[in-house]
Amino acid sequence: MEDELRCPTCKQLYANPVLLPCFHALCLGCALDIQTPYNQGAGLPVATNGSGGISTVGLNGLHGSSNGGAAGGAAGGNNPGGSGTRHSSHSSAASTASSNTGSESVTSDQDQSDKVSIFSEADSGVVCCSNTSRPVSYAGTGMLPGVGNVVAPPGAAFCLTCPLCRKLVFFDDGGVRNLPTYRAMEAIVDRFCAREALRCQMCETDPKVASLICEQCEIRYCDACRELCHPARGPLAKHTLVKPRGAAQQRESVCGEHEEALSQYCLSCKAPACGLCLQEQRHQTHDIQSINVTCKAQKTELSHNLQQLSEKARSTTEFIQRLKGMSDKVTESCMEFERLVHDQCEALIQAIHDRREYLLEAIRMDKDTKIRILKDQQSNCTGKLQQTTGLIQFCIEALKETDSAAFLQVGAMLINRVANTDMTWHQEVTNAAPRVSPIVDLNLDDAALARAIDNLNFIQMKAVKDGDERCPAAPMTPTILPTDCSAENNSVTVAWQPPNHSFVEGYVLELDDGSGGEFREVYCGKETICTVDGLHFNSMYNARVKAFNSAGEGEYSELIGLQTAEVAWFTFDPVLSGGAGSGLIFSKNNATVSVEGWEHRVALGSVGFSRGVHYWEFTIDNYTADTDPAFGVARIDVARNKMLGKDEKSFAMYIDRQRSWFQHNSIHERRVEGGITTGSTIGVLLDLERHTLSFLVNEMPQGSVAFRDLYGVFYPAVSINRGVTLTMHTALDAPKMDYFLSG
Repeated sequence: MEDELRCPTCKQLYANPVLLPCFHALCLGCALDIQTPYNQGAGLPVATNGSGGISTVGLNGLHGSSNGGAAGGAAGGNNPGGSGTRHSSHSSAASTASSNTGSESVTSDQDQSDKVSIFSEADSGVVCCSNTSRPVSYAGTGMLPGVGNVVAPPGAAFCLTCPLCRKLVFFDDGGVRNLPTYRAMEAIVDRFCAREALRCQMCETDPKVASLICEQCEIRYCDACRELCHPARGPLAKHTLVKPRGAAQQRESVCGEHEEALSQYCLSCKAPACGLCLQEQRHQTHDIQSINVTCKAQKTELSHNLQQLSEKARSTTEFIQRLKGMSDKVTESCMEFERLVHDQCEALIQAIHDRREYLLEAIRMDKDTKIRILKDQQSNCTGKLQQTTGLIQFCIEALKETDSAAFLQVGAMLINRVANTDMTWHQEVTNAAPRVSPIVDLNLDDAALARAIDNLNFIQMKAVKDGDERCPAAPMTPTILPTDCSAENNSVTVAWQPPNHSFVEGYVLELDDGSGGEFREVYCGKETICTVDGLHFNSMYNARVKAFNSAGEGEYSELIGLQTAEVAWFTFDPVLSGGAGSGLIFSKNNATVSVEGWEHRVALGSVGFSRGVHYWEFTIDNYTADTDPAFGVARIDVARNKMLGKDEKSFAMYIDRQRSWFQHNSIHERRVEGGITTGSTIGVLLDLERHTLSFLVNEMPQGSVAFRDLYGVFYPAVSINRGVTLTMHTALDAPKMDYFLSG
């Protein structure tokens, strides 16, 4: 409550508080300090607010109020009555201010907070101007220069800006002394000071009751400490020492004009009045009520409002206690969770240690096995060497034999033994290699574990009641990584980052149809990158991804748009063309094709089209035989061992050196003059917007539209046999055909 009892200007407890028309309070001394003279023709002053900031007063509205009766004190200088009474508890400045009120109350319809009284111009004591209020006109008044539409009342001599709400108040020659004494505030401050029993601030132990307070030092002293710490000599002699606020005294409000007790309350003027005031002309038609009844009614209303506010304060207090309890629980829970994480990490470390011992033991066993094998091989070789050495020594001794008959008795046998030993030695020893390698042919596969450690993180759990089993919550939203996403030809690659603190079992990637239509699922799995092939060219695809686990699915990520290529780039596809057994020979990165046999073989392009306009060309690199290559499009299940156009799955133009025909399902028609030679160019125009297929030879249309009503997916195709070599050129802009323009 103490903050409510402090002046917004001096920040001290109110001394002789006065009430402004905006219902804010000021010390009388502070009000005298901040009021300024008002001169007609001069700009409005600036006012200092409670925080010390300076604000220029700019106003566009006017409300007025005044106090009737004699104005107490003459205006002198900028501070009528002087400033010596500031903060003095014995100042009688308030007693000179008149408190009689008159006229009727006027409230703003636009701002209910601007409920201030406007008193008669004859009294002309106080006028309050608001920058939010509706203007009230005064006959014969002029505009204030430099401040917009603010109108000053006649006779204004002083003005003051409220430090809190910035509303402007005008005064007559009496200045702020016309303001009524804020008796309720004064009584509350007195009671507060009496309860506080202000003590000396300089006593080291057992502070005594303070007898004086220094207004400059703002320190309370007892008699002993004042003599010791604040002597009345030297620089301190100029300080003002006043007695602290005493106990509250019972006061009786009296009429400032008639010195009679205030016994009635004017509901129209919203001001108390005495019996003599009611006899005056201004109150004749007003609603009058006993001041005690009015006071009781307002106290009852205030008590009711306080009860409601107290309920809110009580609820807030309980909520604060809950927050404090939750803070303790958060601390306890985090400490327990920290211990759990520490134990889990220690368990993982122990598991790694155990696995390390297992792996090291496997290495030691492998070493022992290799050493044993090498020792066995060494022992075998040593035994072989000993046998051979014995045979050599025996043969040497036999060569020393001088008896020819004796030597010939064993000579042939020794020759065979040496030859056999030499042969087996070459096989078993000379060409032999160590049975094991000295190099360890193993490698520790730790990449997956390193990735798992990098991805080791918390997962969000479901909020459950005490005693219930905790389980993972539905995963959060994955984040698409734009820098890792791309579009190439008719394929798009989408990459995303797993959501933090979520347990994920898989992801669902969805794409729209490239035209802003409905989304469809194109991938479901655990990977965080996916490439989708076989899309439409020159289309903008929107992609989104969501994560899921056993608890449910998460929210979709933000969309990312990926634009496929405007024109198609492709080559021949050896796999689609039948693989290694097709007899086709591909070269130049699968752009060129030829064949050795006389049977026709079909080669298909690597992409299929179902939408858009596409154009590609073939150049005839070699054409030496009397054969008919066919060019066109085919479905994926076309017959690969027939001329293109022989079945219902293909649409083609076959051509020789002099003429061409269009062929589908073995039906050929519309012969067109003009053939091909080595170096000729064949163009194929597939327009799936008009669903037509057309051909060009050496950049000139070969007849009109060859086929119509083409729906579905079509692959570029050609059929050739021996003697023909051709190269396909793609990513070309489609030519403008005259028959399309004329149609």
